[in-house]
Amino acid sequence: MAGFQTHISVSTAVGVGYGWWVHSQFGLPWTTAAVAGGLCSLAGMLPDLDSDNGVPARETMSFTAAIVPMLLMHRFQRYGMSIEQMILAGAPIYFLIRFGLGALLKQFTVHRGMFHSIPAMGLAGMLTFLISDSGTVTIRALKGIAVSLGFLSHLVLDEIWSVEVSLTGSRLKSSSGTAVKFFGNNAAANAMCWGLFLFAGFGVLQDEDVLALHSPSGIQLAAPPSRPMPDGPREQFTTPTPPVPMGDFEPLPEFLPPRQPPPAITDQGRIIPNKSANQARSYRRGSYER
Repeated sequence: MAGFQTHISVSTAVGVGYGWWVHSQFGLPWTTAAVAGGLCSLAGMLPDLDSDNGVPARETMSFTAAIVPMLLMHRFQRYGMSIEQMILAGAPIYFLIRFGLGALLKQFTVHRGMFHSIPAMGLAGMLTFLISDSGTVTIRALKGIAVSLGFLSHLVLDEIWSVEVSLTGSRLKSSSGTAVKFFGNNAAANAMCWGLFLFAGFGVLQDEDVLALHSPSGIQLAAPPSRPMPDGPREQFTTPTPPVPMGDFEPLPEFLPPRQPPPAITDQGRIIPNKSANQARSYRRGSYER
């Protein structure tokens, strides 16, 4: 079985490569890429949480208890908590993971049990996605993948170390196949691990950021509230008519002179310029009398 130094060295090397890859491929800042690489390095020790004693279990539990409250800081901010309230909320979370979770794992787990399995690897990645509530869905998913990748490096190393190579040949140890597996020998442990896996998967699908990706707008889940109309008469708004292009024609003048009435013509063919109809009738009656 690979030792603690081997596991942490390999997972750190994988984390460095993963951090460089997410920075170059997704354009993430170096700080975000470094956090993802650090999570991958830490996850290389997670499968050994089922150890009853020793450095792996103690160090892994301490790191996990310190990292989880940090990842929850952004979620605390969304709840409107102040710095003092965040500290007061993070302290019991640390002690709960450091001492409460450690005691439960000692009572209900065995070394090389379902903590060394593929569903446990997926469970660790999905829990990281749910806890890490900072950034976009892509950043949260990349952090979850980083944890799963570091977890997988531990399982692969355990399988490699289960092959004993000597001058006379090679043989498989009894621990072969106990790391990279989907089911163990304990039915209750299998049901518990797969139940938590499905429960975490349902939580990821119901996450508000994931649901926002499938909403019609892609941004918000509900229609915005309608603005109330002000009291009183509503103003009428008309859309201005765009000007009609005139082409080669000259535009009409802005102010036209008043139109003059046509001249009146009498029976004798004489023209009465610019007079009204009453004046024209009076003029005709006078001409008849003459």
